[in-house]
Amino acid sequence: MAAADALATARAGESVLVVSIDQAHSLADVLDVPAPDDRSEAGPADIRSVEDNLEMTQIDAAELLRRRYSVLASMAALAGAHEHAEQFDLPEPEELTALPGVQELLVLSEVARLAETGRWAEIVVDTPASADALRTLAGPRTVSDYLERIWPQHSRVEATGGQDPRVAVLVAVFDRMLAGLTGIRDLLDDRRRSSAVLVASPDRAGHAELRRVRSWLALAGIRLGTVVINGVAPALSGTGAAARMLAAQRAAHETVVEEIRATVTEAPVIVYERRAVEPVGLAALGEFAATIRRDAPAREGQGDEPVRVQHESGTGVEAVYAMRMYLPLADPASLTLGRIGDDLIVGADGMRRRLRLASGLRRCDVSQAEFDGTDLVIRFVPDPAMWPQ
Repeated sequence: MAAADALATARAGESVLVVSIDQAHSLADVLDVPAPDDRSEAGPADIRSVEDNLEMTQIDAAELLRRRYSVLASMAALAGAHEHAEQFDLPEPEELTALPGVQELLVLSEVARLAETGRWAEIVVDTPASADALRTLAGPRTVSDYLERIWPQHSRVEATGGQDPRVAVLVAVFDRMLAGLTGIRDLLDDRRRSSAVLVASPDRAGHAELRRVRSWLALAGIRLGTVVINGVAPALSGTGAAARMLAAQRAAHETVVEEIRATVTEAPVIVYERRAVEPVGLAALGEFAATIRRDAPAREGQGDEPVRVQHESGTGVEAVYAMRMYLPLADPASLTLGRIGDDLIVGADGMRRRLRLASGLRRCDVSQAEFDGTDLVIRFVPDPAMWPQ
């Protein structure tokens, strides 16, 4: 689907890069693009031309780590003249690769870097399966928030005033990591630039997973652009046993599709029938791409912000403020809510997000919370001890 969508956009006249961030890369196989004869000069994002307006890359996380690591090693070498320099040891790249989430953050940082070049009108990113994809997309925000809380900026600035050069190097490395994570987070948060396409199967399991993934995307603040139901049984005539079985499958699939259309109301739902032959290679993908372009919805604007704050009633310490968080399709029984200092911890369908409160709400107490079917509504009242009189 990612390859066909990219091909459709390219053949409509826009420059497109299709990127695989799945470590089990199959994008080149689907496009039927042969591997380069010489990999010795290839970089972590080896960009290859597929046809006019279309390029592709499969990001090599291990190579990307080696290249980024060499920069950190050079920074660490700045402390080499210090009498305790031998105590400033970096782990080996292979050790870092084994840490959970490292490769995912690296490949997302490379996608953000490619996006910032402005070389392409659109970048289509082929992600791993839904649960892994959501963990990957939630990673930059989670890690950057925790790093900033563990070592706030004012503390880092104070630390650089000391005499130990190792601390200055550590602060530089830390700041470089945060800048990279912030760039990824800002790209994903920009609802005018980024959106997700959910691809689901037309069965009960696919519908249940679609509901969970939709809830996770909303919790992460990522805009849903389109829902694709892929693999619906085709409508064929006939009276034999095979035709009856296929007709029964199609009826079951159509029932699920209608249920999805009824529940996903904020984004277009596109349906594609199962094909007799897998669309691999430019010729087969081109036929499929023409269908995608014909069915593709018009592009939408930014839409409503996922978190909104409004004044509901009263004035001064008698005021009531409401924070609304858009969580469509969330299971009400799975919702959790907590507060730590100036942050809210919101959970839905097994995923959690930490939200920094708006400055005014930090001086308020939570008075009530409810779920109205699409929004989690949290009401706040001023804390008299902290509210300006």
